Amino acid sequence: MKEKHLRRLVRIRKYFYQNKSTILVYFILRVLVILSMLRAASRQDYQSVFLCGLSLVLMLLPSILSHRLDIKLPSTLEIFILLFIFSAEILGEINSFYVRVPHWDTMLHTINGFLCAAVGFALVDLLNRDEQFSIQLSPLFLAIVAFCFSMTVGVLWEFFEYAADCLLGLDMQKDTIITGIGSVALDPTLTNTVIRVEDIQDVILVRGDGTFQALGLGGYLDVGIHDTMKDLLVNLVGAAAFSVIGFIAAHKKGDSKVAVRFIPQVLPEEEDTDE
Repeated sequence: MKEKHLRRLVRIRKYFYQNKSTILVYFILRVLVILSMLRAASRQDYQSVFLCGLSLVLMLLPSILSHRLDIKLPSTLEIFILLFIFSAEILGEINSFYVRVPHWDTMLHTINGFLCAAVGFALVDLLNRDEQFSIQLSPLFLAIVAFCFSMTVGVLWEFFEYAADCLLGLDMQKDTIITGIGSVALDPTLTNTVIRVEDIQDVILVRGDGTFQALGLGGYLDVGIHDTMKDLLVNLVGAAAFSVIGFIAAHKKGDSKVAVRFIPQVLPEEEDTDE
């Protein structure tokens, strides 16, 4: 037990020595998260305090999983993950970048597709390298599995957003302003004919008590569907981008300068005992 503990300490020491840039980024982001938490606490914004605490925990996961699973996360991949967590939770949610910065959500969903494909590729690649498993996939199938894994995560996340909006009254599926719609619900003949409505300039809300309000949106308020489909589309772009990188890496047996920056590697046995 003592020897195992010493090997773990040696591995942690090597990690800090070999990943100075990752440690620097982690330290800076952690300080910024703590400052955001203190600011939120001073305003009694406990939801933001919770999100800051969640961010601090999520930022620990890459290094924890790396040591627990005996794998080496490339510095570029780990920095991407840390920046993604900070951008999504601190900038996106707490500082309202999702609303204030155009295409912020689109950018993050693209990166999410890329990172999830990297995770999916790494999981299958680890099985491919493990002698205890008989699974051996070709580079093409590795890329396909990575792509499908990323898209599955993207779909499950959209399910989560939909459930949160329906059950908790949130607005995770952001609405989109459009100027034209086509709907069979507007067909008075009930013959499944699509009725097109173009050049929509505004939406008027009519409440149960007879009062009404013009929203001044400049178009029709689409609830969620455009946002969901756009998120899945850019997730596909990110997943496809990494799948190509993964395919090239697997085809060249890992000899790819781009791939080694994103694909986790299994630590050799001698690294556990080498001091």
